[in-house]
Amino acid sequence: MTATLIEETTGPPRAGTAERARRTRRRARTVALLFALPALLLLGALVVYPVLFSVGRSFFDASGDRFVGADNYTEMFHDPATLKAVRNTAIWVVVAPTLLTGLGLVLAVLVEKVRWATAFKLLLFMPMAVSFLAAGIVFRLAYDDDPSKGVLNAAVVGVHDAFKGSSEYPTARARDGHGVTADRDGSYRTGRPVSPGTTVNFGMVGVAPGDIPGDARPAYRAAQRPAAAGEVSGVVYLDFTPGGGGRQGAVDRAENGLPRMHVEAVAADGTTAGTATTAADGSYRLTGLKASGTYTLRLPASNFAQPYQGVSWLGPALVTPAIIGAYLWIWTGFAMVLIGAGLAALPRDALEAARMDGANEWQIFRRITVPLLAPVLTVVFVTLVINVMKVFDLVYIIAPGPVQEDATVLATQMWLVSFGGGNNQGLGSALGVLLLLLVVPAMAFNVRRFRRSQR
Repeated sequence: MTATLIEETTGPPRAGTAERARRTRRRARTVALLFALPALLLLGALVVYPVLFSVGRSFFDASGDRFVGADNYTEMFHDPATLKAVRNTAIWVVVAPTLLTGLGLVLAVLVEKVRWATAFKLLLFMPMAVSFLAAGIVFRLAYDDDPSKGVLNAAVVGVHDAFKGSSEYPTARARDGHGVTADRDGSYRTGRPVSPGTTVNFGMVGVAPGDIPGDARPAYRAAQRPAAAGEVSGVVYLDFTPGGGGRQGAVDRAENGLPRMHVEAVAADGTTAGTATTAADGSYRLTGLKASGTYTLRLPASNFAQPYQGVSWLGPALVTPAIIGAYLWIWTGFAMVLIGAGLAALPRDALEAARMDGANEWQIFRRITVPLLAPVLTVVFVTLVINVMKVFDLVYIIAPGPVQEDATVLATQMWLVSFGGGNNQGLGSALGVLLLLLVVPAMAFNVRRFRRSQR
């Protein structure tokens, strides 16, 4: 009787409690669904619908009226521009995440040893606050071919000229019809051989008055001096009288010499028998010549070499590495901060034990720090791979029009085909589907890594 009483008193309340719990769970799920509904609607409108529409649109022609099946996908892999975009995207995927992860790792380790670590991290992370549009404009100017505009070429030209000077007379040329002829290599030589004791003057034109060196002096008096025995002398001068007048091929009183011009005496066998450099008045003296020999006087091409203009950063060969460099500038701080967070969580006892066992810093970095950071490095690398596949702004802004095709990636090619003059949204949609298929595996891998780390 007691057992029956206990059953009657305890049974129904337990059943009622379970039913209330089920109702509570259903109500909680309903409330959660209602709260998530706006986000789900936005996700469907902004992500799911465009993806499904692009997949469907990729099976139609440029006008969207005729079903063409897989023709767009076939054309995509036969189009040279698309194949170049795939190749460039592969270069981006391999190079940019690898360099960024490596730089981030090295900087994260080094920053730990810097006194002002926080300020250094802030300085490296600041480019993340700059939009890709602004960064593209900045680097487009920095990569400009003109050294007076592009800061990189200005630095390259400055270093080059510090070790190897440029010519002072890149536009100079000999006046025609006065006994001096031009060679294919850009040098000038006398038309007839000369003997020691002869005076030979080189009249040059093509030098603007403002380009004449400040230390240049009139060449008239030097041109009147006769050559001594055993030497050839003369002047190299600007055959132009300011204000007009003067005689062509003759040294007039108002005409300046061209200093620092190199003059050579070439023997009959082609060897250089003597060299000289012109003085401030353009005069030169070639001494030590054989009295019985004949020589051809030459102004070497180095006198007229064009000034060094630097590196064509945005040329067909370097445009992709140059844009990757801009991308590294923006994202290095991101990689450093994430890897630094993982580095701060490492067990210090393992590092200290290695030091006590006699390991040096390089051994600790290679055999302890890197293996322990492997999960973090993988997440950073895969995240950057996903980001790199979608890069558009930098490529479109930095690459000039003539080399746009050499720098194009899948994202820019998709835009160019669809809206940038191609007007073929069928092919553009096929490119978008290809880009989605390439990104999905990396995204799935990242999600799986996150779930595994949460467990």
